[in-house]
Amino acid sequence: MLIEIDFQSEEAIYIQLRNQIILAIAASLLHEGDALPPVRQMAGQIGINMHTVNKAYDVLRQEGFVTIDRRRGAVIAVDADRARALVQLKSLLQPVIARAVCQGVHPQEIHALVDQILDEWGISRRPAED
Repeated sequence: MLIEIDFQSEEAIYIQLRNQIILAIAASLLHEGDALPPVRQMAGQIGINMHTVNKAYDVLRQEGFVTIDRRRGAVIAVDADRARALVQLKSLLQPVIARAVCQGVHPQEIHALVDQILDEWGISRRPAED
């Protein structure tokens, strides 16, 4: 897994790292049970402070994307609670979509953008299973 940090970005480094790990899970580059690199190793590979990596891993743990195992470190363990995930997704998307609509983006363009992102990850557009 290749992590690219934009040191010029206003977004915190730990958030960039967290987001890239979540994207890797979504794109099936990381799977349930995969161990993330140890904190020291990840920090050395990226060229950032160990505490920054530790903070990213802790946020991922709090959000249900990883568990922390004393022997294996941070392990991918995606929360299976679909209903909770949908509520979280809705709360994250509402302000983003509202901003886009206020800036003149049409609903069809929003749908097309979501489809494009899913296509880039190789995720099919099959109907949701209830």
